[in-house]
Amino acid sequence: MKVVILAGGLGTRLMEETEARPKPMVEIGGKPILWHIMKIYAHYGFNEFILCLGYKQSSIKEYFINYYLYNADITVDLKNNDVEVHLPTDETFKVTLIDTGLETNTAGRIKRIKKYVGEETFMLTYGDGVSNVNLTELLTFHRKSGKMATLTSVQMPGKFGNICIDANSEVKEFIEKPTGDGMWINGGFFVMEPGVFEFLEGDMDEVQFEKGPLVELAKTNNLAAYKHEGFWKCMDALRDRIELEKLWHSGNAEWKIWK
Repeated sequence: MKVVILAGGLGTRLMEETEARPKPMVEIGGKPILWHIMKIYAHYGFNEFILCLGYKQSSIKEYFINYYLYNADITVDLKNNDVEVHLPTDETFKVTLIDTGLETNTAGRIKRIKKYVGEETFMLTYGDGVSNVNLTELLTFHRKSGKMATLTSVQMPGKFGNICIDANSEVKEFIEKPTGDGMWINGGFFVMEPGVFEFLEGDMDEVQFEKGPLVELAKTNNLAAYKHEGFWKCMDALRDRIELEKLWHSGNAEWKIWK
């Protein structure tokens, strides 16, 4: 089963990092967050990827073309113009890199990779979020739902602590940054049937997938939500990148489910 990753956005809320490289190439623990996402999928046996590229796409293409140079020891023999790779990685990634336009919105990017997906069920996610979601269970849930698309829903941690105050202004309970407020949000990690492309007809270049096709899928009873109560984190801003980096180096990176 193919995995489509949206990796073409401008990443404007992370400009401290994305002026020089696309957001999926921003590193966590010395590896692009894109690599972390692909490792999550590969852990469950999903090794074939289609990357929807746009902003600074050459950076991502160059990374995969020279993957062994970045991830293995090498000997370069300048006299004989020869390169020997030592201890090559055991990655089994098959990566298709597609130019989906510099300013194309998410719906347009997905539409442009239709021919690479074919008439098969496929997975879809964003190039800036990591999670320990069980992808096998997600796929099973999707198939049982009978829906055209399934998204993974998550709860965001609260930004502020909650306090309960009685009539005498005494604090009876304090909860530091509770998880969400009962609301579930779209965390990505989709499973989709090829029929989804019926909701992408016409000019989609300026259409956001979440504000167009997903809305219509829900209205027509074609969208299911798999509730994930485990770890999920989107690298939306610099503070998120710093938090993920700290988790990685502390050994508490819950999304690292591979060995």
